Amino acid sequence: MLLEYWLQTPEGAQVVRVTGEHAVCFVLQSQQAKVQQILASLTGWYARHLPLKDLLQRPVSALYFSHLKTYREALERLQAQGITLMEEDIRPVDRYLMERFIFSGAQVCNTPKGMHLKACDYQPQFRILSLDIETTLTANRILSVALQGLDFEKVLMVGQTQTDSSIIYCRDEKQLLLSFMQHIHLYDPDIIIGWNIIGFDLSVLDARARALGVSLQIGRDQQALRIERRQQGNRHYVRLNGRVVLDGIDTLKGATWHFERYSLEYVAQALLGRGKDIESVNDRGQAIQRLYAEDQEALARYNLEDCRLVTEIFEKTGLIEYLTERTRLTGLSLDKVGGSAQAFDNLYLPSLHRAGFVAPEYASGQRGAKVPGGFVMDSKPGLYRHVLVLDFKSLYPSIIRTFKIDPLGLTMGVADSNEHNTDDTVPGFLGAVFSKEHSILPGIIERLWQARDAAKQQGNAAMSQAIKIQMNACYGVLGSDVCRFYDQRLSGSITLRGHQILTETASYIEKSFGYEVIYGDTDSVFVWLGDDVMPQECDEKGAELARCLNDWWRQRLQQAFGLTSALELQYETYFERFLMPRMRHSEEGSKKRYAGLKRQGDGTAELVFKGLEQVRSDWTPLARVFQHELFQRVFEGLPCQAFVRERVAALLNGELDNDLVYRRRLRRPLSHYQRNIPPHVKAARQLNQYYREKGWPEPLRQGDTVAYVVTLIGSEAAEIFEGRLDYQHYIEKQLRPVADSILPFVGESFDDVTQPQIALF
Repeated sequence: MLLEYWLQTPEGAQVVRVTGEHAVCFVLQSQQAKVQQILASLTGWYARHLPLKDLLQRPVSALYFSHLKTYREALERLQAQGITLMEEDIRPVDRYLMERFIFSGAQVCNTPKGMHLKACDYQPQFRILSLDIETTLTANRILSVALQGLDFEKVLMVGQTQTDSSIIYCRDEKQLLLSFMQHIHLYDPDIIIGWNIIGFDLSVLDARARALGVSLQIGRDQQALRIERRQQGNRHYVRLNGRVVLDGIDTLKGATWHFERYSLEYVAQALLGRGKDIESVNDRGQAIQRLYAEDQEALARYNLEDCRLVTEIFEKTGLIEYLTERTRLTGLSLDKVGGSAQAFDNLYLPSLHRAGFVAPEYASGQRGAKVPGGFVMDSKPGLYRHVLVLDFKSLYPSIIRTFKIDPLGLTMGVADSNEHNTDDTVPGFLGAVFSKEHSILPGIIERLWQARDAAKQQGNAAMSQAIKIQMNACYGVLGSDVCRFYDQRLSGSITLRGHQILTETASYIEKSFGYEVIYGDTDSVFVWLGDDVMPQECDEKGAELARCLNDWWRQRLQQAFGLTSALELQYETYFERFLMPRMRHSEEGSKKRYAGLKRQGDGTAELVFKGLEQVRSDWTPLARVFQHELFQRVFEGLPCQAFVRERVAALLNGELDNDLVYRRRLRRPLSHYQRNIPPHVKAARQLNQYYREKGWPEPLRQGDTVAYVVTLIGSEAAEIFEGRLDYQHYIEKQLRPVADSILPFVGESFDDVTQPQIALF
């Protein structure tokens, strides 16, 4: 079997072809005779007994295949006959690298038997090219293509050559595509970036090339671009040999950047302070057509500016550095979206094999009762002074480290407990027992933890973020019922241990220090120090609490289990004022919703909101601004009645109309909404109908965000609404809930403050 790898080197790209490898999977030795019968008519494969077992301690055999076609046919036959297959989904190109611990850098070795690779350290310097296209409204014709890289800016456009123009004109669309190919090979990028580049730009280029009979050979081996669309998630995938394509939206999300909207305009404004050359969002498509007809130089500037914005967003957020460090850490390719399970495999499987075991078939572990998630304490509602937040650093990874939670450790721990060898085991939950000596994952977590601490000390934010995401993903992988290692005893031993740790931490604080714990959530406890402390004392008290609790946990775990604690409680925040609201229409405290005021180093106030209207994208700017200003007044002891009345009056007078837009995302195709149509779906259908009547393509589909307002005739698209705004709706649904979440704690209510005023209208 031939394996092909493209490497970025100081001398440029190089392709390495490794020969003589096999596709491999594992079967139970007890089923090998049946396997031989099922595959008797196939050639190019063989079976071999190996000193390996599955995680139920059953001997396994390996099946080796010389050709992928034979391998796939064999898998179909074996699965149809109910044969238990293990690790059959791992691609040969991935297994070759994984088993040699090649995650990023690779050294090419020429031997008499051919080329092979071994791991090495290498810091790449990528050539990056930003791509953006402009099309007709229906995307059935390409108008221009912009390319931007280091000292390289080109705009290709269909049209007649003009003097004194920087535009490269092409007589027709076919010539534009050919010129595009030439410029790709001229710049020869390692990475091509864009905004929705796979779902739009490359997909349109591919479709138009096919329609015009052009083979879009922009890969490094002259292979044509291939776009694959998969039904799951309605996603597009690109195949481009020797180059990587990165979509800005997916890459930002993968690096845990969060924005209310992911349009290029919105993200660029948020990160760079500037946006597209054409400011009108609603008329942008028509504006592009006008520019193409009337001012092609302006269109070229607009097209190229989109490329620059994408490049600067990647630079501002350090996305290339983040992806490089993620690859160095996990072996995931730069363009891999998600990939937590594959990263776990890359880190875990080689060590599992060397321990004498293979991974089980997918999701074959023990299951039963639903495993609870993170622990959330019942809160004590109120408006407080002097609240501290203590937070366990990376709680779930530290639980894995401390309590030896691990798939192999579970196998070995159960075996030890069956032999009554309990000194070398750690009790888990849901019947789990873990081996203290035979485990893999705790060591992986420890190495990642140390690497993250080192990255922080070195100021390597990209590496630190990549490690944090991977450490936290370890629980997610074990807790997913589609993971090969899924077993509720693993995930339950993590979350239920977290419940125990948070509960015992709160109890120790109250009994030993006399402070009241008013809330706790997953890895944090909120401690009220009382009203009779001085603000300048609070930081010292927080640090003291963290020190004492860390010492207590170290002693407790050593005495109870003979374990070294990796738990690390940190003093995180001091809130000068803190609100724990009630649930709506209830006297009970809410969960995952709170607000607080803390002081910056220069003494300025900062308001922090969690789960409230201020930070939720499905609330209007009216509610968010109102909440921020009202809470700040209450926290600082300022009168608020006049402010509330002024805000209601401004709303009723039409002064706040620009702040009344709701934004909600379409999570399903519009056609799937049949009953109880939500307001944003009604507005989306209205806007799509308006565009259809104009002969324009529909602007909204699954995944898009709908902007709408509520009028006296219901919800309408914000761009085209005609009804009168329903101010009473905004008072009842946006202002009242915000006000009544805090005013009762200072002896007021929204009705008391506003009823006489509203009656006037």
